[in-house]
Amino acid sequence: MKASTMEKTRIKVFTRSFDLKLYRYSTALCEALADEEGTPVPRVRLTDQSADGYFLTMLRDKTCDIAINIDEDAFLVDPKAVIRLVRTVVANGYANAGYSEKDRGFDERVTNPFFNILNLKLIRTRFHAGELKRELDDPEPYYPFFRWIATHFKVLYLPSVRHTDGITTRALDPDGNLLLLHTWYARFYSMPAPLVRRLDPAGAQKRRIDAIIREAYALRNKELPVFGPADRLAFAGNTLIRWMVKIPQRIGRWPYKIYRKFAK
Repeated sequence: MKASTMEKTRIKVFTRSFDLKLYRYSTALCEALADEEGTPVPRVRLTDQSADGYFLTMLRDKTCDIAINIDEDAFLVDPKAVIRLVRTVVANGYANAGYSEKDRGFDERVTNPFFNILNLKLIRTRFHAGELKRELDDPEPYYPFFRWIATHFKVLYLPSVRHTDGITTRALDPDGNLLLLHTWYARFYSMPAPLVRRLDPAGAQKRRIDAIIREAYALRNKELPVFGPADRLAFAGNTLIRWMVKIPQRIGRWPYKIYRKFAK
């Protein structure tokens, strides 16, 4: 008997994560992801990695054929639809399935990394990091990676609509069914209170994100996680460590930003 495509495909969920609490909320909704044999899909938290470098980390993981890349501020509503999407990507030879940046007024070839199905096995057949060329007009570091994929392989661009809150993306599957909710502005979840009071004095973004989390859990008929003192201590420690790493990383990018400004 011929084995199914999904039985041959090794899948993992990858999340580039900064805020441990937000990650816990998001990843708990991924627990239902399982292949056709019912085996749970492993989840990997990637911390302290650049906005483009974490894709190279995925590619180096030779125990994974398909990466489900999902941000920690993206909340999964339909796990079965994700697995169907993996099947579509593999069966039709797509290297990537995601949401085009044209919705933000940028390069339509590039997909935003809040959610992707990346066919790592296919991408590895011709990937060379040296071919990734950054352009001065690139608004984000991950643009060369996704532009390279769109140049060399087929990409499945998925539909989306705006949530009634005016900011959140309602990400849909190819049939137009709700796949997940992506909030944007996750930085307000971990930003130090003095900065939040300056940049978002009313705390509107955090309240909006919390409302979307509750909505996603309600759509899944799932109870919100209850975090105790040990969890809150872990969240505080994680935040401290992540900021200690992030600040030097940001400073390290200043020379390139200055170069871009003057080059333009």
